[in-house]
Amino acid sequence: MSAILGIVLPIFSLIFAGWLVRRIGVMGPQASGELNRFVVYLALPALLFEIVAKSDWGTLWQPHFVAVFTVSTLAIFALTVLLHARRAGFEADGPVLGLAAAYPNTGFLGFPLLLAALGPASKALTLIATIIVACVLFAGAIVLIEIRLHVGSHPLRVAAKVGRSLATNPLIVAPVIACFFPATGLAVPAPLGAFLKLLGAAASPAALVGLGLFLGEKREAAQGTGLLTAGLVTLKLVVQPALAWLLAVTLFPLDPPARHAAVLLAMLPTGTGPFMLAEFYRREASVTARVILISTILSILTVSAYLAVTG
Repeated sequence: MSAILGIVLPIFSLIFAGWLVRRIGVMGPQASGELNRFVVYLALPALLFEIVAKSDWGTLWQPHFVAVFTVSTLAIFALTVLLHARRAGFEADGPVLGLAAAYPNTGFLGFPLLLAALGPASKALTLIATIIVACVLFAGAIVLIEIRLHVGSHPLRVAAKVGRSLATNPLIVAPVIACFFPATGLAVPAPLGAFLKLLGAAASPAALVGLGLFLGEKREAAQGTGLLTAGLVTLKLVVQPALAWLLAVTLFPLDPPARHAAVLLAMLPTGTGPFMLAEFYRREASVTARVILISTILSILTVSAYLAVTG
């Protein structure tokens, strides 16, 4: 429990700092949006570029683990999007809520938690999960949002608009360009690496402070958001790890360390990526912020319980 608290408490401290400076008026109502733009256009692309550029594809080739984590993550995302579409129709809110239910905080919580629980061997597995979350789940959600924002036009016009939006989206362009380095075996030049490291390191604290700034705004909660939030948190903390465990013992068998890693990574609370996207597109940011906050609090109990049961 103390190890988990040591990881989670700094997260809450950054969120609280953002909430406090907004509540006492140190930062104005535009601060959350501007800080979010900094993360989306600069810090997070730098972090994604660095992760992909420094990846060793040989070490990352673990097909059963990739299958378990990818299928369990995308299944929860797809289920949420379909349920939302059935209730509200073909809207861009669906992919945002899907991210809130399926986007584990692998980058900021996964590495220290699995290192403490499973040792250094878990680093490669956490890196695999982080790449899947950032470059498959996150990018896929952006594609769906862009398609839904331009629905109703001629198919060719929709394709052109979506393609243009994706080609100018730094969250997609950065990891795609970064594939050049692992594909060719070349190392990232030292000055570029230092630049990416400095800028990418700002992604986590800036996103968390931005989340706190958003939560610090005084607003009335929309009706029905409590039930929606509870459903998304349940999918994230209970259904997703249960599905990962089921896949790891049936369709894609994993040895115990890899199986525990897959379940723990799926069990992580919702990361800040969905909130950044929700705020950027002005879609369900309030619900997403609450899911991040509540799932992070409850994950202390769920992760501790899993570690206690598995020893």
